[in-house]
Amino acid sequence: MKKGKLRLLAVISMIAMLVLAACNSDSTSDGGTKEKDNYDNLSILTGGAQGTYYPLGGSFADFISKETGIKTDAEVSQASAANMIDLKEGAAEIAFVQTDIAYYAANGELMFEDEVIDEVSAIGSLYPETVQLVTLEKSGIKSFEDLKGKKVSVGAIGSGTEANAKQLLEIHGLTMDDIDAQNLDFGESQESIQSGQIDAAFVTAGTPTGAVEGLNAVAKVFIVPIEDAKADELIEKYPYYAKEVIPSGTYGSTEDTNAVSVGAMLVVKNELPEDLVYEITKAVYDNASTLTHDKGQYIKAETGLDGVGIDVHPGAQKYFDEVNGK
Repeated sequence: MKKGKLRLLAVISMIAMLVLAACNSDSTSDGGTKEKDNYDNLSILTGGAQGTYYPLGGSFADFISKETGIKTDAEVSQASAANMIDLKEGAAEIAFVQTDIAYYAANGELMFEDEVIDEVSAIGSLYPETVQLVTLEKSGIKSFEDLKGKKVSVGAIGSGTEANAKQLLEIHGLTMDDIDAQNLDFGESQESIQSGQIDAAFVTAGTPTGAVEGLNAVAKVFIVPIEDAKADELIEKYPYYAKEVIPSGTYGSTEDTNAVSVGAMLVVKNELPEDLVYEITKAVYDNASTLTHDKGQYIKAETGLDGVGIDVHPGAQKYFDEVNGK
């Protein structure tokens, strides 16, 4: 009997040790399920190749690869809304997203109604993304009201650009039914305006935007301005917007253009371990000053938590606490 009990105790002890070892190796202090060493590669979801996310994503991937020792790649995607869903489904680990879209996802609003995404947290905010209503100077479209009855690209289905388009149309007394809405990405919008298949396009991206620069290289573009009172009305209803000015000289313009913007941010799956996310955050913000893209000047650790409307990953929070002296 004693030998039997000893064997039983030994078996129970072994099982307990295995369970404990599994817990220690497969979980992290931030609720994650993997250690850093379990990652052979990382993916950053960006947006269309003609937008701002993709070139910045390529640079971020290089920074992260060097800092973490883990091969990291930037992937073309359908941008903000699709990126949140893809992260939830495990298609990647890191993504660019608009701050308004991240808020909708975390709270189950608009395109995320009845589908709260709580598997994703923030790394940090990056730069303002300007909502640009792009057309050709020769089109005759000079105001939002001129869009009525026109063929207008409103961005990919479910994208942040589509949400911005709906809200800006709304403030100007229009709906999607008042235009011939086309769901095109930035590159498709550029080609379609150039070929005369559409009249205008909404483009939400950091300026200057590659697709708009490409269009301006072959035909003079015009960015439709938003009146100050309309911007105030928009911000009052949707407070995640901010007033923005597209400076003279952008796309060859001769004067400033009033616009509005939302924020761009990086998000990450909650399950990534704290030490890895700390290194990812450090890689991005410590090296942002070396970026050749115009938006690099806005990416700073001291403003990295500005406008973040969702939970911040513990690894990112640790970085910001250190560099900001908290």
